[in-house]
Amino acid sequence: METERDAPAGSGGAEALLSELEARVRVVVRASSWWERQGLDCAILALSLLALPLGFLCLRSENVLVFVLGITILGVCHYTLSVKGSHLAIHGALADSKRWNQIWALFFVEVCAAFPAEYARHEHVKMHHSYTNVLGLGDLNMWRVPFCNRYVYTFLAPLLVPIVTPLVAIERLRKVELRTGLRTLGLISLGLYAHYWLLVHVSGFQSPRSALLCMLITRSLLAHPFLHVNIFQHFGLPMFPRDKKPRRIHMMSLGVLNLLRLPVLDWVFGHSVISCHVEHHFFPRLSDRMCLKVKPVVSQFLREKQLPYKEETYLACFRLFLRRYNEEFMVQTPPLTKLVGLQ
Repeated sequence: METERDAPAGSGGAEALLSELEARVRVVVRASSWWERQGLDCAILALSLLALPLGFLCLRSENVLVFVLGITILGVCHYTLSVKGSHLAIHGALADSKRWNQIWALFFVEVCAAFPAEYARHEHVKMHHSYTNVLGLGDLNMWRVPFCNRYVYTFLAPLLVPIVTPLVAIERLRKVELRTGLRTLGLISLGLYAHYWLLVHVSGFQSPRSALLCMLITRSLLAHPFLHVNIFQHFGLPMFPRDKKPRRIHMMSLGVLNLLRLPVLDWVFGHSVISCHVEHHFFPRLSDRMCLKVKPVVSQFLREKQLPYKEETYLACFRLFLRRYNEEFMVQTPPLTKLVGLQ
């Protein structure tokens, strides 16, 4: 793993560079329509909600292909709502109103993703974004499972994400105010029970066991790429000790990479998670569509200033992770308990 020696020393020049980049991006954002700034991503989320009834109805069919189509629809919609929706909501990228963003965060994070919104906001926005790749604060510590070898972790552990997520959520509720805890528990229970109820009363599942198994399958359909991309975005990149945290422009250019365009994952998880992750770390309040729009501006600026702009394929990151799993991932980071429910 690269260490802090890779980070340029902080200076007033770094702040000037960041201000110049922000000014260039601001011009693009101000010239963009509401549809580009928020509308397109809201439409994708709305389409996912509207597609849910079709998915549940497909599960009534005795035709195997139609049944599999129903599983696929529900799985894709679940991850679009619980990952893309949650991610945009906690960053305040779905609406100009702070109040509406809070409401959407409760819906997407707690009802859809079964995770406490306040905890997700603290760990992701306040810690991961503020201390990107700072050891013990914003590094990959939330994703580690010490007792798993590389193959179990890579291929089997993701299947447990739908089970681990609500369990971790319940554990986190012990640390919040009673009123907040009861609200969160109620919304998480509502989301899980609604899923179960629809499978029984709309899809026609006859036994609780079969309905619960279907819930597990749909909620783990894209769990493998979900877990992988959360690691690949920062794995193998420079990590910084707390006392040598670099200036923000160096922290983001050194410690974040984009995965090359993957249409399905870009749609489900969002550009800010996949192909525009560097842009997202520089401008976290931008929607997925806007991150994609400002990408040429950010990449050109960083290369013009001779700063790193890192992009890699999913397959290359996958191979690197398998090769360096024991020597880097398991040594440098503490255990997976912090953010199983959200990117």
